[in-house]
Amino acid sequence: MKLLSPILAISALAWSLTGCVVNPVTGKSQVSLMSPEQEIASGAQNYVPAQQSQGGQYVVDPGLTAYVQQVGKKLAAVSDRPNLPYEFVVLNNDVPNAWAMPGGKLAINRGLLVYLEDEAQLAAVMGHEIVHAAARHGAQQQTQNVLMGAGVLIAGVAIAEKKSEYGALGVGALAVGSQAWKAKYGRSHELESDEVGMKYMAKAGYDAQAAVELQEIFVKLSEGKNAGFIEGLFASHPPSQERVSKNRQHAAKYPGGVRNKEAFQRAMAQVTKDKKAYANYQKAQKLAGEKKYIDALAYVDQSIAQQPKENLFWEMKGQLLLQQDKTSEAVAALDRAVQANPKYFKPYVFRGIAYSQLGKNDMAEKDLLTGQRYLPTQIAAYYLGEVSLAKGNRAQAQQYYQQAAQGGGEIGQAANAKLGKLQ
Repeated sequence: MKLLSPILAISALAWSLTGCVVNPVTGKSQVSLMSPEQEIASGAQNYVPAQQSQGGQYVVDPGLTAYVQQVGKKLAAVSDRPNLPYEFVVLNNDVPNAWAMPGGKLAINRGLLVYLEDEAQLAAVMGHEIVHAAARHGAQQQTQNVLMGAGVLIAGVAIAEKKSEYGALGVGALAVGSQAWKAKYGRSHELESDEVGMKYMAKAGYDAQAAVELQEIFVKLSEGKNAGFIEGLFASHPPSQERVSKNRQHAAKYPGGVRNKEAFQRAMAQVTKDKKAYANYQKAQKLAGEKKYIDALAYVDQSIAQQPKENLFWEMKGQLLLQQDKTSEAVAALDRAVQANPKYFKPYVFRGIAYSQLGKNDMAEKDLLTGQRYLPTQIAAYYLGEVSLAKGNRAQAQQYYQQAAQGGGEIGQAANAKLGKLQ
């Protein structure tokens, strides 16, 4: 299997530590193992896999993504690195989060957008993330990891849960370049991104006070121990009263600016309308985790009735039907998931598994390979081994089982057992 992203040519010894670079935001010199060209390349290579591993793009209302892109581009144009190849996407993920990769590849989750009140607060999020990219924080974090002996993570097949335990595919570790979206930035990086992000907001015409409000919201939610935020935004961007106070001081330098609340509410109209559908989907996920598959299916059916264009709902229905050995019905549901978003890996993987169970090996192989092209997973590698074995190609089956075995866990054990029989 082709590895996802061999970003850093791996040895600190192979890179000279004598080449310092200038931080485009602060103007200060800093040691970096990654040149600006490598930085851009790493973001380009890892951007799509990172999206795939976090729900894929939100496609129910493309207008929302276009709106976020408009705001992002406005801020990027006044940044300290306006010529970076910036891209902005909305991810179809309930976890509140936003991230920036090296090279200007940014994302914001649907689950964070629902907590915002106007365009200025969106600009506060996007401005903050743009600073992470403009100031080369991701590259600095990677350099620090290597110098501290953390080494370089190489992408391989990802770990998935076995069928009987249900649960979403665990898509595992991407290469080190793609870890920027979940890098735990240091205090200095966060404060710098807050401060400079407000400068970008003001230059773009936004009310910098929105950045103060944003941190106040985050602090309040962190005190309430909101699980989604702890898993998402708080893990990489820890809030604090210190940040609120400093943001308030910096915002005082930039009086005035627009809020564009009505424009934001118009852009969010579909997500707001579908709030109940996503709430039912989350209930279904919880019930499925408790192995209450019939109850979970009832909730996901409600979600589908409320928003039939959402691929995540159809995908989950397909998974739940597979759990109940209703394989043909699962295929029909997964067909709808693929139709709703043909550029997301998961429905292909589960439909491939279903086809395999139905003995339709050619169709199974096609779907599993499509899923692997979007994002390699351990479970797809295992079932490709099953399909290859069923088709009489023992050598190819052995290769796929070896890939699946690398992921460890119960699927890894099953793959090793298969390999033992093929020796």
